[in-house]
Amino acid sequence: MKLNKLTMGIALSLTAMSCVNAETINLARPERVKKDLSSVAEINLSPTPISISSASPGGNITLSSGSTTTIAYPARQDIVGGEIKLSPKLAPVPEVRISSAGNIQLLGGPTTTIKIVAFNDFHGQLESPGTLRTNPASSTPNVAVGGVDWMAGYIAKLKSQNPNTVVVSAGDIIGATPLVSALFHDEGTIETMNRLGLDFNSVGNHEFDEGKAELKRMQTGGCHPTDPNTCRGVNVGTPVPFEGAKFKFLAANVVDTANGKTIFPSYAIKVVDGVRVGFIGMTLKETPTIVTPSGVAGLEFKDEAATVNALIPQLRARGVEAIVVLIHQGGVVPTTQSVSTINLCDGGLSNSPIKAIVNQLDDEVDLVISGHTHQAYNCQIANKDGRLISVTSANAQGRVLTDINLTVYKAIGEVNTVTANNIVVDRTNAAITPNAAIKSIVDKYKTIATPIANRVIGTISADITRALTPAGESALGDVIADAQLLETQGVGFGEAVVAFMNPGGIRADLTYAQSAVGEGAGNVTYGEAFTVQPFGNTLVSLTLTGAQIHTLLEQQFTGCTVGYPANAPVTGQPFNRILQVSNGFSYEWQEKGTPCDNVDPASIKINGIPVDPAANYRVSVNNFMADGGDQLYVLTQGTNRLGGALDLDALENYFSVNGLVAPGPKNRINLLP
Repeated sequence: MKLNKLTMGIALSLTAMSCVNAETINLARPERVKKDLSSVAEINLSPTPISISSASPGGNITLSSGSTTTIAYPARQDIVGGEIKLSPKLAPVPEVRISSAGNIQLLGGPTTTIKIVAFNDFHGQLESPGTLRTNPASSTPNVAVGGVDWMAGYIAKLKSQNPNTVVVSAGDIIGATPLVSALFHDEGTIETMNRLGLDFNSVGNHEFDEGKAELKRMQTGGCHPTDPNTCRGVNVGTPVPFEGAKFKFLAANVVDTANGKTIFPSYAIKVVDGVRVGFIGMTLKETPTIVTPSGVAGLEFKDEAATVNALIPQLRARGVEAIVVLIHQGGVVPTTQSVSTINLCDGGLSNSPIKAIVNQLDDEVDLVISGHTHQAYNCQIANKDGRLISVTSANAQGRVLTDINLTVYKAIGEVNTVTANNIVVDRTNAAITPNAAIKSIVDKYKTIATPIANRVIGTISADITRALTPAGESALGDVIADAQLLETQGVGFGEAVVAFMNPGGIRADLTYAQSAVGEGAGNVTYGEAFTVQPFGNTLVSLTLTGAQIHTLLEQQFTGCTVGYPANAPVTGQPFNRILQVSNGFSYEWQEKGTPCDNVDPASIKINGIPVDPAANYRVSVNNFMADGGDQLYVLTQGTNRLGGALDLDALENYFSVNGLVAPGPKNRINLLP
C-alpha cells in the first residue's frame, strides 16, 4: 500500500475550513497527502465526493455516510464509509492516504530501517575481474575491484551498520563463469555465496545454461551425475556431497508446462525487525531466445509485469506491505561505466525493457533491483500510477554492490522512504577485511584448476579483440569462425563450407601481453581461451539452401520476423546481432529501413561464387544457434545434422594447426553507405 491510492486523472481538493486562509491542494497524479487533521477540513474526491472532518487533534474522522469503525492508531484500515475513531487519541495525524473509492489509511508512529544489499550478474567471478576506471575520461581502468572474499567483507561491514540486513541477487550468479568456477559446475560459487550470506537469488537466463535438472541441483545439492570434477569438498574444505544453495532461488514467471507450477517459489517473505518484507524474483521473458533451447525445454517464461501484479494480492493476504522485485532484466545508461558514474541515471533508461516493465507495475511495489545488462545505475522510474520508485543495478562480476535502506512504519509494515547507493567493491579499502574462509575455498579450487588453466595451447602475433567494424565484424570473430570451419569441413566431420558464430558467445579478448601466470607474451593459455568461449557448446553441421542462408543473414537484424514461430517475439531482434563468418564467405548489407531487406542476395558469396538460392550448402554453427538461439530460427530448419567437437576444442586445434595466429582481417562483411 503506497502513500495514496488515487488513480490517474482523479483530482483531490482539500480545503482547510477553520483557517482564515483556506488551503486547496489539487493533485494531477498520485502522490503523498500529508495533512494535520487537527482542524476541520473537507476533502472532495471526484467523481465520489466524501466529507471528512476532525473535531479535535487525533479525533474522529467522519465520512458522509455509513457505519462506525474503531481502529488502533497507527494502523492500516480501509474504510469505504462511516466514522473512524482513533484510539489512543494522538495528534497530529501525520499522514493520510485516500483511494479513489474513498478508502482511508492513517500513517505514523515508530519506523525501522531495513538494509538490502544487492548485486547482479556475478557469473561465478570468484576472483577479481580486474579493475574499474575512476571516471569516464580515465585512459585506463585503475581501481582494483571485486573478488567474492572482498564482496563478503563489504557485506559484513554493511551488516555491522544495521543488523536488519537482507542480501539479494538479481540473477546470473552462475553460468558463463571463469574456469575456477565452471570446471566444477559452479559448485564453488554456490558454496561461497552461502558463506557470504546471500538470502535470495532471482534466476537469470544463464542459470539455465545446463538445463532445469542441473539448476535444481544447484538448489538442493548432490554430485553431478557424470563429471568427475564434481563434489570436491574434501579438497577445498566444504561438505561432501555438494551442499547446494542455502539461499532461495526465486522464479515467479518460469513455469514447468508439465505441471503448471513455477520451478522455484515465486516469492519469499522475510521478517525483519518485525516487518514482513516480500521479495518477488524472476527472469526476462525472452530467456528462451538467448539460452540453448534444450536448457529451457518444457518451460514457459511469462510476462514480468503481469506476473508481479498478479502476486500482489497473495502477498497482501499474508500481511506483506513492503514489496521488492528482483528481476533479471535491465537497461543501459549512455555513460562509460566508472567509479564516478555508478549512481547516475542518464537518459532515464529510456526505451529499455526494464523501464517498460516498471511503468506497468502495481503501486504496491516499493523497489526494483534489476540486472542482465551489466550496467550500474540508480534510477527513479514511474510505476503505472505515475509514482517514482527506485530501480537499481550493480554492474556485474562483483565490481559493485547496491546499499539500499528502506524506512518502514513498524506497526503496519508500510515503506515510507527508499534510498539507494551503489558502492564499488574496492580491494584497496583499508576499512574492509576480506573474508579469509571464503578466500581459502577459492584458493583451493584454483589450485586444482591451475594446471589445466595454465596449459599453453597456442600463440598469437598481436591482440585479437572483439572490437567491431562498422559492418559488425571483429578480428576475434573471424578467428573463431575459421576455427569452427576447420573443425567441421573434413569428410565425415560435417563437410561444411561456411561457419557462423554468434557474437554473444565471444566473452573476452585475447591479449598479447602475458598474464599474471607468466606464460610468456603472445602465448594463449587454456584458461584464457576458456574465458573467451566459456559455454561448452558443441559444433553442429547442417544443410541449408542458399535462400535459407539469406534468411539467416536477415534474421540478424531488428524487425525481420520472417520464418519466426508463433510464440517468438513479434518485434524480431532487440538489436542487430551480426554473426561472425569464416574465411571465404562474404556479403554486403545496409540499413534500408525495410524489415528483411538489409542484405543484397547477389552479394552473398562463398569463395567468390554467388550463392545459389536453390542449391544446398553445408553450414557449421554451435548447438545454441542450431536450436534457434538468438532468434536465428531458420537454423532449426537445417537438415542432415551432424554433431561435432566442443567449440573450445576446435579453437585449440586451430592454434595447433596454424602455429602463430594473427588477428582476423575483418574484410568479410561490408557495410554499404
